[in-house]
Amino acid sequence: MSGVAIEPQAAAVAERVSTPDPGSDPGGFAEEAALAALLRCCVREVAGPRGHVTTEGAHLVFRLADRPIRVPVSGGLALRLDGPPVLRDGGAWRPLTLERLVRLVRDELSAPGNGDANDEFAGQVLGSRAAVAAIVRARTGTAAPRDEWLASEQSLVTGHPFHPSPKARGGQGWLRYAPEAHARFPLRLLGVRDDVAAAGGDAAVLDGLGAAPPGYTLLPAHPWQLELLRADLAGPLADGRLVDLGETGGPAVPTSSVRTVYEPGIGRCLKFSLDVRITNCVRKNAWYELPASAELSTRLDPVFAALTARFPGTRWLREPGWRSASLGTRLVEGLSVIVRDSPRRVTGPGVTPVVAGALAAPFAGHGPRTQAALLRMRAEPVAWWSAYVDQVAPPVLEAYLRHGVVLEPHLQNVLTGLDGDGMPVRAVFRDLEGTKLVAGRHDVSGLPERVAEACVYDAARGWDRVVYCLMVNHLPEVAATVAATAAGERPAATGLLRELWSVAHDRLTRYAGPRPQARLAGLLAGEPLPAKANLSVRWARSADRDAAYVPVTNPFAEVTR
Repeated sequence: MSGVAIEPQAAAVAERVSTPDPGSDPGGFAEEAALAALLRCCVREVAGPRGHVTTEGAHLVFRLADRPIRVPVSGGLALRLDGPPVLRDGGAWRPLTLERLVRLVRDELSAPGNGDANDEFAGQVLGSRAAVAAIVRARTGTAAPRDEWLASEQSLVTGHPFHPSPKARGGQGWLRYAPEAHARFPLRLLGVRDDVAAAGGDAAVLDGLGAAPPGYTLLPAHPWQLELLRADLAGPLADGRLVDLGETGGPAVPTSSVRTVYEPGIGRCLKFSLDVRITNCVRKNAWYELPASAELSTRLDPVFAALTARFPGTRWLREPGWRSASLGTRLVEGLSVIVRDSPRRVTGPGVTPVVAGALAAPFAGHGPRTQAALLRMRAEPVAWWSAYVDQVAPPVLEAYLRHGVVLEPHLQNVLTGLDGDGMPVRAVFRDLEGTKLVAGRHDVSGLPERVAEACVYDAARGWDRVVYCLMVNHLPEVAATVAATAAGERPAATGLLRELWSVAHDRLTRYAGPRPQARLAGLLAGEPLPAKANLSVRWARSADRDAAYVPVTNPFAEVTR
């Protein structure tokens, strides 16, 4: 494919399928995005399991707090909204606002027998809407990073499509550190007196950021986290256990997770703690997760060598070491940094890594490889999709079934390597916090108990996590974008979507062979899939690790009829 005609053609494709450019109305854009996200959660977690969902042609109709809501949808499991939702009110269909939907959720989930009330929920949902509007305003007139990988990291403006408050942020002053607002900022450098330095694995690359005084170890810090920990740091800074060495010489670039940045000075990603809630969790590195990351990096080396030997496009980002300051649990966690490889180090020449979420919901301003991918989706949807499924799905299933390793391949944890024609030729897996070993398949008896627990899932929980991330969070979103890009009109897109899932079923059946393992056989046979219940987690104010799952329709069920 010639590179000359990519930009104008891809721009036309993007105009049809990407998240709309909010232009001069960030409030209206934010309202639409927030309303769509909460509405999807209501269908998946509340109305669906209670049997309160029907279809009327191209419209989905469901009941919430005994009130009918109707909305045109497409995209299958991705549940893309094709128009504004309306509420049956006073005998007529009237526009549904986010505030009204929040009240209906409150009435439904606070009803007798449904659980307790939640006085934080409305604020989180409306706060997420306000955050999107602020992000859109901040992006206006600012430039995305020239590096297409980093531009994709900073393009996820609306966040998780099935979360009630996908852009909820705690703390003050978050916008200047927000990746979606094209933030860049220098890190702060601390010196940690050697007798209170804490470290594990190999974190020597951090010494390339500057020089510590004799008797001290260099420790980079996120400037926002230093603000959050100001009171806790006063003592150690006063007595010399810590020294402030100023800023790094150039800016770091925050990636999609907010707390992980790319530091060009050393060519690595650095995962910091942030003592603020972002979506479901306070984003800190727990003390037991620090040694677990280095331990998993060592144990996964042979696993990924085997995966790459069988699936040559497979790559992963190691987390070889960490540093912190041994000043009590709060500061061990709060000042910790985990070193992570950057995708540029593993994808190889001629291949551009792009966050999968940027392909699932491309936003205005994507780069030339993403534009090329959109063109390929339009011109050769089945070929592009086949290549995508081949790169992403078999390694994830193989890791679990053959090696007893649970990867977490959701849309932010997978980077797709695109060649010059926009075809997927790599799948890069990252973030060892969500990567686990299957209990009974690996010997963790030599690890401290809490560290071992951080490394392990039981087999059933691990399979649920794999299938949710791959088959509910990831592939349906990409498939919906491919179908919409190629077909444009809804009836054609619906037919193409069925074809894409038939192709995916064929590719995974080929991978499975004639005698697939029982769990994989059930997946291919169309057994219902587990979908993480983010609305229920937020309503119950539970820890994210305690999230339950609700069953949703497997796209393979229609293929196998």
